[in-house]
Parts: sequence; structure tokens; C-alpha cells
Amino acid sequence: MLKEKLAHVPQKPGSYQMRDAHGNIVYVGKAKNLKHRLTSYFTGSHDHKTTKLLTVVEDIDYIVTKSELEALILEIDLIKKHQPRYNVLLTDDKTYPYIEITDERHPKLVVTRTLAKTKKHLFGPYPNVHAARETLDVLNKLYPLRKCQTLPNEPCLYYHLGQCLAPCIHQVDQREYEGIIKEITAFLKGRTQPVVDTLKTKMHAAADALEFERAQEYKDTIDAIHTTTSKQAVNLDDLADRDVIAIAHDDNHVAVDMFFVRSGKIVARDKRLVPYYLDTTHAVLDYVTQFYEAYPVPSEILTNEPETLAPLEALHNTVVRHPKRGAKRRLLELSFDNANEQLTAETGRLRAQTEKTFGALDDLAELLDIPTPYHIEAFDNSHLFGTYPVSSMVVFKNGKPAKQDYRKYKLNQTDTQQGDTQQMEEVLYRRYRRVLLDDLTRPDLIVVDGGIHQMNTAKRVLAALDIDIPVVGLAKDKRHITSHLIDWRDNAFELDRHSPLFRLLAFIQEEAHRFAVSFHQTLRAKGVYATILDTIDGVGAKTKKKLLDRFKTVEAMKKAEFDAFIALGIPKKTVQNIQRALKENGDA
Repeated sequence: MLKEKLAHVPQKPGSYQMRDAHGNIVYVGKAKNLKHRLTSYFTGSHDHKTTKLLTVVEDIDYIVTKSELEALILEIDLIKKHQPRYNVLLTDDKTYPYIEITDERHPKLVVTRTLAKTKKHLFGPYPNVHAARETLDVLNKLYPLRKCQTLPNEPCLYYHLGQCLAPCIHQVDQREYEGIIKEITAFLKGRTQPVVDTLKTKMHAAADALEFERAQEYKDTIDAIHTTTSKQAVNLDDLADRDVIAIAHDDNHVAVDMFFVRSGKIVARDKRLVPYYLDTTHAVLDYVTQFYEAYPVPSEILTNEPETLAPLEALHNTVVRHPKRGAKRRLLELSFDNANEQLTAETGRLRAQTEKTFGALDDLAELLDIPTPYHIEAFDNSHLFGTYPVSSMVVFKNGKPAKQDYRKYKLNQTDTQQGDTQQMEEVLYRRYRRVLLDDLTRPDLIVVDGGIHQMNTAKRVLAALDIDIPVVGLAKDKRHITSHLIDWRDNAFELDRHSPLFRLLAFIQEEAHRFAVSFHQTLRAKGVYATILDTIDGVGAKTKKKLLDRFKTVEAMKKAEFDAFIALGIPKKTVQNIQRALKENGDA
């Protein structure tokens, strides 16, 4: 089948998707010539890693694009959507703080980790939030932008200290704000000497007038400026912003080391070591492109592999260079030394971690006689004597939590002793009916918390929906400690508490329990059985008030058209979240 399909692949640019026996996408790639690239995978000999990948590939799809750049953009979108097992994935929660001048009628300075591409005035990154807040404190003393979240009815202390223009009582011309923003921008780009000179003049004048307390305040501000701007200097010929990306690799792993240079100084560093398949070029471009989906791109990128990162020039309007001499070359060599050090120091640890995670998944597959379950969905319920019943669904992909896919459910209250099984029945029916209706990706394995009764409930629900997904239950002993696993064939397997498999299953179980209990406690703290609106991403107190003022009831919202929500000034994505949640709630 694959050979027949390969014979008809066009010699055009595009993105290709490799699928396993279940139809799951396990690898996404791009190519200038699809036919040449795909044919190369299935002819000749390959190393162990590539061979391992190709043994799980049962089918290949491809999408033709107009250019290799379009193929790269499509590839990154597909990686984010499907999180393929064999691609390099940017899945950690690490974010860098930035200082932002907000784009408002009366702007203010804030520390943010939310980096929308539409934001005009972002400065950073900073190595940590403490450094960002120190700099913010200095700026707030120097420049009279507003400090309050909402404008009060009368001026606050900052106005009387000369640190706010008090737009609450005064009309402030936009040109005045533009001048302040220009000065802040210059300060954050390293031009601090004019500010220091002005403060020194004021300090001496205050001392001459015997205002020693005020003079000390000026001195403290000068010292704070020196502290917040005296980071590691790099002797470059200009003060341009640039990133330095060094790449090192061996036969199994690739190390990417990034220096963020802002105004001639190294302000932060990012590093990543990952296993790769097929080739290092693809792995590096995957990682760096995903990284720049989340962070601003500087005007210049220095790297030891310019051909690998060349697509970034057209994608992000930047310049990729490989310096041959001078300060830039020395900076790149420093980054490359760090990449090599990381490769040497962490390869063994990462290999052990990978073997532990995927080894446990392979052990689970062997125990249950199923393909390796790279996508697992696990459920747990929580309630207090039958009140505020909720359920959680946590998702593990490639043995790690995929928190963006977690879901929480408010359940119908039950008064019978069979409440736990009824709640499990409700949440499983709601989840997998939605999987059917929306044609969502099916997991490789379902895990429920409980013994034979919960397992029978799960089997009954899946049979009613005509869904064939393996399901297991995690049962506890008399001491309420997880002791064995029950499969859908009613087999019971004792678990070795010291094995990697037990640790993985215990982690999944604990995460599902934590997520359920956390949601349950939130509802209890409110003292009422909260409306479905309280669980929807993007719906805060103000949006909730708009919705209830306009529609009065949740039932009315369910019947409302999309444009009726948009008319309230609610963002399109939030409206989609609202309608999806209301639809799912109505299916219960």
C-alpha cells in the first residue's frame, strides 16, 4: 500500500504526515520535493532510530503547498495540533517575563508572560521575574504613567509624589504619553546615562538646599539603575537586539543553546536537549520555529548552522548570520561551548528518562497485549457526601501530562449508593459521545479510578457508543493503596510498586485525583453549584456579567446565535469556547 502511494506522490513542496496502525499521526515533516523526501525514507538502510520510527508507520498523507515556506508553516500548525510522538515538541511550561507598556488610552507598565504578537511595546526577556520587577520599580519612580488597574475618582498618593499624571482628574494629551514612552524605550535599550545625569543634578541641588532625605532618595534611584542595568556586558559594535543560537549534536540528541542579547548585553539564556529522528536539521528547525511562535523575534540571529535556520528570514522578517570573526564570532563560540557542555552532561540523564517513560509505556503495552499507548485519557470523580459531584479527565501524551487537553465536568447529583458508578457513567458518556460527534482523536487507552464496578460501567458505556478503545481500572487494596490493574477482559494484574510502570500509573492516577479535587474545592468555596460559565476559558467576572445581563439564563445562551455573543464585544475564540461548553453541557 505504501509503495503504491509513494509512486503517486508529486515532486512538489508540501507537508507529510506519517500515521500508525490506529491512524494517529506519529511524525510530521516538510519537504521541498515530497517525492524525493518520502522515497528516501523507504529505500536503502537507516540508523536504529529511523528504523524504529519507520516500523510503526502504516500510512502516509501529504498536503501540497505552493512553497517550502508554506510547508513549514503548515508543519508547525500540525505539530501543535497533533503533538506527534517522534517530533520535537515544545511542551514545557517555561516562560520568560517581559516588561510591557500597555496599549491603552492611559498606558501603564506591567510585567507580563503573555506575548501576543500584536503588542507594540515589549522589552526583554528578563532572566527571572525578580529582575523584571526590580526594573519596573525603577521605571515607575522615573516616569509618571498610571499605576492603578482602573482609574479612581480622585488622585492617589503617586500623583502627590510626582509619579503619576493623574488622568483620573486631568486631561492628558497623547503626545505627552508618546514622549514618555519614547524615553522609557530609550532607557530599556540601554541609554540610561541622561537619566542618571539628571538625577545626579537633582541630588546635588537637594543636598545644597539641605534636603538630605530627598537627596538620599535620588541616590537610591541612581544605585537601583546601576543594579538593574549592570548585567553581563558583551563588547559588540552596536546596541542591536539579537539572539545567538548554537547547535550541537551526536548520533541521538541535539542541543540548542540560545543567548538573548539586548542592547549589547546577555540578558537571559534558553537551552534544550532533545532526542531526534530522521535528521538534526528538521529537529532544530522544529524546535526554533515553535519557540518563536511564543516569543518575539529579534532583527538578527547569529548561528553556527545558518542553512538550517534560513527559513526564519522569510517567516519572521529577520536576518540569519554566521559570523566568521570579531566579537560576534566569540559570542557564538561561547554559546556553542555551552551547547556542547549540555550535550555531554545531560545526554545520559535524558536517555535514562526517555527509557524510563517509554519503557513503562512499552511494558504496559506488553502486559495488556495492545500497541504502545502513547495517548492516555484518565478519569477520577470527587464529591462531598454526594454534593458538588465533579469529574476530571487528564491526558498523558508520550508519558507526560498534556495539560492543554485536560477537561473538568460538573455532574448530576445522585442520592444512591451507586453514585460513584453513575458519575463515572455520566462523564464517560459525555466525553466519548463528544469524541464521536466532533470526530476527535481517540486515545490509545482509557484509565478509570476504581475496581470491577467502575470497569463494568466503562465497558457498558463504550459498548453503547460502539467505540472500541482499551480500558483499564486501577484498584486499591484494603489500605487504600493502588495494588493492581484490571483490564477490559476482567484480568487482574498485580503491580510491582518499585517498577517504572507502577510509577507511571500512580502519577496518572494522582494527577487525575488532584485535578478533580481542585475543581471540587473551587466549587465548594463558592458555596453554590457554579454556573457552567465559571469553567470556560476566557470567561471572567466581567464577561459573565455581560452574558447574564443580556441573556438572563444559560438556556437562553444555548439558543443564541454566534453573532449575538460577538455583539457584546466578546472575542471570537472565547465565543467558540462558550458555545462548545454550552453544547457539551446540553448533551449531558
